[in-house]
Amino acid sequence: MVNNPVLSLVIPCYNEEAVLPETIKRLTIIINDLIDEHKISAHSKMLLVDDGSRDRTWEIIESHNETNKYVHGLKLAKNAGHQNALLAGLNHAKEYSDCVISVDADLQDDLNVLEEFISKFNEGYDVVYGVRKSRATDTFFKRSTAQGFYRLMNTMGVKVIYNHADYRLMSKRVLDHLSEFKEVNLFLRGLVPLIGYKSTEVYYDRNERFAGESKYPLKKMLAFAFDGITSFSVTPIRLISAVGFLMFAFSLLIAVYIVINKFMGNTTSGWSSLMISIWFIGGIQLVALGLIGEYIGKIYKEVKARPKYIIEKSTVKLGENKETQHRELVGTY
Repeated sequence: MVNNPVLSLVIPCYNEEAVLPETIKRLTIIINDLIDEHKISAHSKMLLVDDGSRDRTWEIIESHNETNKYVHGLKLAKNAGHQNALLAGLNHAKEYSDCVISVDADLQDDLNVLEEFISKFNEGYDVVYGVRKSRATDTFFKRSTAQGFYRLMNTMGVKVIYNHADYRLMSKRVLDHLSEFKEVNLFLRGLVPLIGYKSTEVYYDRNERFAGESKYPLKKMLAFAFDGITSFSVTPIRLISAVGFLMFAFSLLIAVYIVINKFMGNTTSGWSSLMISIWFIGGIQLVALGLIGEYIGKIYKEVKARPKYIIEKSTVKLGENKETQHRELVGTY
């Protein structure tokens, strides 16, 4: 256990200018309170990762960096996606932190449980998952699809924490091991449990978004769920899968049409069974090809091994932070 651990809050941001000032304000109050109560180090900070925003997100981060000692930022060269932006922040923060908590910028995650995260870390847990108590505030469709997703993942042997997104605490040694996972197809909710260190859960109620718009509309949520199962998706091959499903559905309509014509005596002998077989088998074949293509696409992406993200700007000077951390942590273990 580390006395007064150096805590970093990693916050991925994408077009969050409407909510970001309030997020920084609330997190600053919480960090100050935790420092005053001697639960975290005075060198703790928040690291805001601008994931290629098109609004004033980075300008807000730079402005607060000049006036707020806790605020630091990373600016990615382009939009790399939530998981890659989060990983960029985690990899950066682990260099000067004893533990890191990832939290979204939209204030839907209950910040009041941050203190409980730290308490669990001090009890010896390396991973603390933030888990929603319920989905009562979700629409019926969103609640049903989310619950179905978690059940499907577990059925397929993928270990994920039920009702957990990316609100979690990880110790430095967990982050060190996480950085050893080199795959390009990122699904952090599935990777973190693979590390295997001692973990626990903290339950909280999810709030409504404070301001701005959700960055995960239905289309993105479905894509994220599909990526979670296959670890990645390749759009052209996914289109083949979609065509396969459409043809399969169309074959059922054709089957109904053919059966109706059969009973009306408008078909010749053998035509019905032949047409149903062609449409049905053709649809199944395209679905199968698309599914195989998903895994080929994953292999293709992994072999290319392109960088997951590119950092354009940073307000964090790692060398200075390492020296500061070393001066504080001598004799604390």
